[in-house]
Amino acid sequence: MPRTPAPAPADRKPTATSADAPAGGLTHGLKQRHLSMIALGGVIGAGLFVGSGAGIAAAGPSIVLAYAISGVLVMLVMRMLGEMSAANPASGSFSVHAERAFGPWAGFTAGWAFWFLLCVAVGLEGIGAAKIMTGWLPGTPEWAWVALFMLVFCGTNLAAVKNFGEFEFWFAALKVGAIVLFLGIGVLAIVGVLPGSDAPGTANLTGDGGFFPNGSEGLIVGLLASVFAYGGLETVTIAAAESEHPVQGVAKAVRTAMWRIALFYIGSMAVIVTLVPWGDKAVVEKGPYVATLDHLDIPAAGQIMNVVVLIALLSAMNANIYGASRMAGSLVARGQGPKALGRTFGGVPRPAVLVSSVFGFACVLLSYWRPDDVFIWLINTIGAIILVVWFFIAASQLVLRRRTEREAPEKLVVRMWGFPVLTWVALAGMAGIFFLMAREEGTRVQLYATGALTLLLAAGGYALQKKRAAVTEES
Repeated sequence: MPRTPAPAPADRKPTATSADAPAGGLTHGLKQRHLSMIALGGVIGAGLFVGSGAGIAAAGPSIVLAYAISGVLVMLVMRMLGEMSAANPASGSFSVHAERAFGPWAGFTAGWAFWFLLCVAVGLEGIGAAKIMTGWLPGTPEWAWVALFMLVFCGTNLAAVKNFGEFEFWFAALKVGAIVLFLGIGVLAIVGVLPGSDAPGTANLTGDGGFFPNGSEGLIVGLLASVFAYGGLETVTIAAAESEHPVQGVAKAVRTAMWRIALFYIGSMAVIVTLVPWGDKAVVEKGPYVATLDHLDIPAAGQIMNVVVLIALLSAMNANIYGASRMAGSLVARGQGPKALGRTFGGVPRPAVLVSSVFGFACVLLSYWRPDDVFIWLINTIGAIILVVWFFIAASQLVLRRRTEREAPEKLVVRMWGFPVLTWVALAGMAGIFFLMAREEGTRVQLYATGALTLLLAAGGYALQKKRAAVTEES
């Protein structure tokens, strides 16, 4: 198969619109196996292994329905993103697509919002990984572990992209292996053939309040928790621009990842609530996976899952530094950020890697210096950014699908199902989630903080767009 080059910035014109393909100078060091595992591993993180416990505590057995509903939404979003990314692979992914569809302000808003999300997430994951290490080695300072992890993964991302791909491939393989093993053990326990366990039947699904123990309110909380747990799958379309065969690579990775992710998430939730009473405090305190294995008297379950969670956190740190640096590099290449960040060395945007890592580490320091205000504000600000990104993806696909059908229909290697009906369904689903967030006191602050950040970025992007248009007219 001939090498498929990243598309040249054909949309670059002497106007305010300059959506490009990969930021200049990037290499094609990722193989198909890397992309496939990045697609799977990028979304399997602490949100699933640990954070899902809060959703189970709120929704009870109906958490399975919550994950199924949000799973359908994320599958639609990824199909749309896969369609656009296969047609025009770019290291800026959805930011580039938004710019092509609506102008530089949209690319600026989506891109820098996602960069901010990834950088804060790097800090959060570093803190989580450090807490596990201090649990194993009491007396060691958390900040030292965070610094060590940041140095390791900053160094990994400063090297050739294939090094990132190898790290993420093996990290993701371990996480996927742990999920598959957990599902296998769970199914054996459910049917009653696991030694030392009896088949639970439907007792935990229908007892203690039934399938909807906290009614629709509990289901809503579980739905919101599940939506944010799915975030991270977008990284594969960013990485695709640096793969050996961008078009074929992203098409295959998106197709295979979607149903596997749904199986892992929905299947895991079904196993957990079938085997463990949803009201068991250990589900939240230890995490649902550890609680399930402890419930089945699996030896050393807690430590085994702590290792898996640590790997998940480190994998997410690695992927988020990569994603943030490539997004920043793409934005700069399109004239939407400081030029120094766009320089590449050996095919790697090293200044962008360093800045993204430093910002992530600064978030960790804020958690120590101002844990009661600044850091909490950062966490609330990123709460709904993934939904903003998904909204841009769906809106962009509505515009670009019709444009591609007119101008270059041969580029539609991946096609969105039921277009445009299912695209509108996805947009309506996102609007519904925003509405639910506004209703819930616990998520209202996150919605408002994310809204304020989005409006601020949109205003900045629009001002930059007007400035560039004025300069173009003068010249």
